[in-house]
Amino acid sequence: MEAFYYLVFAALSAVVFGVEISKTTKDRINTSPAFNSFKNNYLVVYSLMMAGDWLQGPYVYFLYTTYGFGKGEIGQLFIAGFGSSMLFGTIVGSLADKQGRRRACVTYCITYILSCITKHSPQYRVLMIGRVLGGIATSLLFSSFESWLVAEHNKRGFDQQWLSLTFSKAIFLGNGLVAILSGLFGNFLVDTFQLGPVAPFDAAACFLAIGMAVILSSWTENYGDPSENKDLIAQFRGAAAAIASDEKIALLGAIQSLFEGSMYTFVFLWTPALSPNDEEIPHGFIFATFMLASMLGSSIASRLMARSSPRVESYMQIVFIVSSASLLLPIVTSFLVAPSKVKGGSMSLSGCLQMLGFCTFEACVGIFWPSIMKMRSQYIPEEARSTIMNFFRIPLNIFVCVVLYNVNAFPITVMFGMCSIFLVVASILQRRLLVIAEKQSKSFPSPLQLLLNLDINAVLSSSLDYIVHTA
Repeated sequence: MEAFYYLVFAALSAVVFGVEISKTTKDRINTSPAFNSFKNNYLVVYSLMMAGDWLQGPYVYFLYTTYGFGKGEIGQLFIAGFGSSMLFGTIVGSLADKQGRRRACVTYCITYILSCITKHSPQYRVLMIGRVLGGIATSLLFSSFESWLVAEHNKRGFDQQWLSLTFSKAIFLGNGLVAILSGLFGNFLVDTFQLGPVAPFDAAACFLAIGMAVILSSWTENYGDPSENKDLIAQFRGAAAAIASDEKIALLGAIQSLFEGSMYTFVFLWTPALSPNDEEIPHGFIFATFMLASMLGSSIASRLMARSSPRVESYMQIVFIVSSASLLLPIVTSFLVAPSKVKGGSMSLSGCLQMLGFCTFEACVGIFWPSIMKMRSQYIPEEARSTIMNFFRIPLNIFVCVVLYNVNAFPITVMFGMCSIFLVVASILQRRLLVIAEKQSKSFPSPLQLLLNLDINAVLSSSLDYIVHTA
């Protein structure tokens, strides 16, 4: 069965390579040398930050099991992480807007390094503190870096369309190539060098420290709201008012919460789904395969966003439907394939089929990230960007906490079914967002449309009169 892992990995590698080399001039965006230097600096930092995150991903659940904790206790640890992200996320997001996004990015590095250090302790309380720190760091990772990028991009006067290039490259590298290498490197540390499941967390801390040094040496500070007398409560009210007054922002937040809630639930469920009878599976290699699928998705997204048609709001409806169908596979296989009762061994036929579905879901994740980033850059006001983005994470974290709290109450198939339903709802909301965006674009005609609507004869006549009277 080991050949199956290599076959899937090789097939995805070939497809990614084919998609990349087949890009034409229509799929690429011409930029300036100054922008390329700025973009490359951000990509280096973002890749180091994501390396610090991805190295931990495949081994969090596994590390807790080696310390002797059951699924219920592990679920509570995960709840602590998502709960702290929900409670403190909006606060740190507002502080990032007020005190500076660069400072918030440095805080992310410090907080996550401390979280990695706690993994050395098998004591439940220490691990719980680590999860709280990790939750705060996650809020900073998914708001402060993007907020800094958008503000700095606009401050330097770069073309707005070039943002989509940075987004797609960041996901291609940070959520694709770096994630793959992190998975393989983690597998190398744990299985080849036999350094134990805590080794990837030590490596993650090193990458985070390097990234922090680059930020301190090369990034400038930028802010959201420059007002000196605006406190946190006022910032919260302003962000809430922006969401309530603009349906596009509210829809975007609901869509993000539904998709990311399903995604984070999947992160918790894929290990027990692929090894229900304690089958021996290569966690790091499977994780790397998932990230390769995500890399394929980001490559497809870069092609789609480089063109004016189809719009992001349009193709994302299809992405949500496909992702919903892919998470239905565990339910389908439970009916079509007889479950194995043999403990241990290699992955079952049902597990192989589910892994293919999970790879499809990860490809959708790869399309989702740069696409949602582009929509956020269009619809979210700059002065409260980090605050609003962390507001979006509140329902996300509530959803994941509820699921994890009841992890022992429902079978895995029920939880996958819930995620599938939420993704269908996300597709419906995405359709509503498309309708609103198209209606507003028609209300505000482009400069070309204004030019075509001019009365050419009247313009020529006025011009001739002016020439005659001034001659």
